[in-house]
Order: sequence, then C-alpha cells, then structure tokens
Amino acid sequence: MKITRLIRLLLGLALFALGIVLTVNANLGLAPWDAFHVGLTKIFNLSFGRVSMLVGFTVLIINYFLNESIGVGTIGNIFIIGLILDFIFDSNIIPVTDNFITGVIMIILGMIIIAIASYFYIGSGFGTGPRDGLMVALTRITKKPVGLIRGGIELSVLVLGFLLGAKIGIGTILIAFGIGPIVQTVFKVLRFEVQDVKHDSFIQRNKEKKILDSNT
Repeated sequence: MKITRLIRLLLGLALFALGIVLTVNANLGLAPWDAFHVGLTKIFNLSFGRVSMLVGFTVLIINYFLNESIGVGTIGNIFIIGLILDFIFDSNIIPVTDNFITGVIMIILGMIIIAIASYFYIGSGFGTGPRDGLMVALTRITKKPVGLIRGGIELSVLVLGFLLGAKIGIGTILIAFGIGPIVQTVFKVLRFEVQDVKHDSFIQRNKEKKILDSNT
C-alpha cells in the first residue's frame, strides 16, 4: 500500500539525517558531501540543513536537464532530511565529542544507521536522492563505470569542502572506505536487492503521458 511505502520513506529519511549527525558530531573528519556542506555554511552563513537543501535542489535541477527521473523520494530527500538535520543539530540531542574512541564509535554507528535508512528509503520505491541521481545520470551519459563516476563526484566535493575550510581527518577515511561494505552487509542481512526496486517517478510519468498523447 502507498501509505505503508510513505511511512517507510519518512522513516528512512529521518534515520538518514540521524546517521549524518552522528558522523558529523563524531568530530574526526567529515564525509565528502558533508564537508562540502560545512564549507558552504561558512560562505553563506546558513545552517547545515539549509545548505544541504540548497545543494540538493541545485543538483535536482541539473538532474532534470540530464533527463534523470525525479520522484517523491527525491524531493523528500532534499527537504525532509534538511529540516531534520537542523532540528537535531539545534536541539543538541547528539553532542559533539572530543574523545577519539567515542568518535570512532559514533562514526561506525552513523554508517550503520545510514545503511538501514537506505534500506527503508530506497525500498519505498519513490525515487533516489538527487546526489545518487547525479551519479546515475553521469554514468549513463559518459558510459564510464559507476565506481569511477561516484569516486570522481565524492573526490570533487571533498576537495571543494576542504578548500572552503571543512575538517578532513581520520573520520573522512573511515567513512570513505567503510560506508560501502557496511551498506552491502546490511542489505545482505536484510535480503534487500536494490535492482529489484521499481521507483515511481512523476517526471518520467509526465514524459510518458506526453508521448502517449502525441501518438493519439
């Protein structure tokens, strides 16, 4: 049922935001996109969540012109995660740590939560997030391996974030090398196959409707 899928989507997005906050407040170095967001907060004097929404919306526009599908989950990824991020940061529910061991634990826990969030969010079938959509679009256009494209995107935003003053450290390395295996392990435990998910896409549906109308 669609209501069940919507609940699954919202739960996934909320958990995703929680996972991001844990890795950021671990204070050992930021993930590539988070480093970029933190760097931009220094320029625009905006909150982390608002910068996340601004970047997500910008990437969404790029994806649209690259003919990438856009669904409810894509929009939700931008705004819901951004709002929840600001709520958690502002409420200080998860404090920033200065302890190395605690920081490592927070990063690992954050990555596990992000993996579980991905299971719920992607499995809802309402579309992928704009950043993943950009990866898919560039892979389709360039015909290059997805790993190369993802690596190129992550490296680019990481360098930009570093140049803008974001903190890069051991946590950055842990996330860069750990998130893939952790997501893969969680998906395997939950018996979740990404390729089996069929996503609803209102942009694509509109395009298909136009094609059908033109043929009648």
